[in-house]
Amino acid sequence: MKHKLNRFWLKFVLFLSVMGPGIITANVDNDAGGITTYSVAGAHFGYSLIWSFIPIIIALVIIQEMCSRMAIVTGKGLADLIREEFGVKVTFYAMTILVLSNLFNTISEFAGIAASAELFGISKYILVPVCALFVWWIIVKGTYKSVEKIFLIACVFYISYIFSGFLSKPDWKEVALSSIHPQFNFDKAYILMLIGVVGTTIAPWMQFYQQSSVVEKGIKIENYKYSKWDTVVGAFVVNIIAIFIVIVCANTLFKHGIRVETAKDAALALKPLVGDYCFYLFAFGLLNASIFAACILPLSTAYSVCEGMGWEVGVNRRFREAPQFYSLYTAIIIIGAAVILMPNVKLVPIMLLSQATNGMLLPFVLVFMLLLVNNKRLMGTYTNSKLYNIISIIVILAMITLSIILLFSTFVH
Repeated sequence: MKHKLNRFWLKFVLFLSVMGPGIITANVDNDAGGITTYSVAGAHFGYSLIWSFIPIIIALVIIQEMCSRMAIVTGKGLADLIREEFGVKVTFYAMTILVLSNLFNTISEFAGIAASAELFGISKYILVPVCALFVWWIIVKGTYKSVEKIFLIACVFYISYIFSGFLSKPDWKEVALSSIHPQFNFDKAYILMLIGVVGTTIAPWMQFYQQSSVVEKGIKIENYKYSKWDTVVGAFVVNIIAIFIVIVCANTLFKHGIRVETAKDAALALKPLVGDYCFYLFAFGLLNASIFAACILPLSTAYSVCEGMGWEVGVNRRFREAPQFYSLYTAIIIIGAAVILMPNVKLVPIMLLSQATNGMLLPFVLVFMLLLVNNKRLMGTYTNSKLYNIISIIVILAMITLSIILLFSTFVH
């Protein structure tokens, strides 16, 4: 018994040493855009979309696990592998779309910070520059270990949405039934919302960032199974948080016939229904998520572009050792914050452009990943099994279909 207990604690300590890339990457996906999507889903459609999070978890685990496995086996980031296997020209076009997509997404994160400022009664002209300086400082002045610790702490604060969910006092039996009995319908608004919920969960930057961070963390092949658990835990945690956001809005706003368009609207509408505590927890969650994502998205861009171009990369390097890496990171933060501080900026076109660029890039990234992970010269005995390939292809075809529909609806809707 004692021997089994010691083995358990040894495995747990090993997991803690490896933990980080999977959990951080997944949680950043609950950013300002994600919180807005889940808030609108709950307010407009009640519990009817909760079932979709089960296949979303499966898809997220499969796609992100392949990234971690490639990183551990090859010791290279995804952009690096694409450049080596498919050429500089393909990499250049992919990186151009990724930069545009992440730039638009970063602007959305600073919009989330500005919205949080208004909720807390603070001027955006104070909070946005302060947060921009903070996210720049922790990366430029930190090391990978210190930055990862800060990111993991930020993940913990997502628990505010779980507290909000319990404070709204939902009917848990109704929630459970909604999660196992799909309430699918072919109404156009429902279909678009379903695509939005799925599309906001798996974005191209995630594959690039997770693979790069696993490489920089230096995880070895003997610890692969713990890295896999890091991805699984991250996929479950991020979707549990998303479900609670849907629950709190479905149980309050939907039931009272209140429809919202943004996470800020949702927070304001919650105040008279469930009180100050729920309002402040929801608002704080939005601020935490926006700051967190405003760090990761520019960092993901810097990793990807510099790997793709063969430049020095990594948080462990200093500015003079990786000038392109830090310059790109800095530029995206400055542009993202500056756009939000401009008067009369229209965020809806920016968010639509980010969705469109995500939709264009994601299918190509997923196909490249499947080709790379099945390359025996690169992966040796760690290529996909036949079953894993079948499941991966189904997931990838589903994601490609949804991305095309999302891309089409962006311009037609």
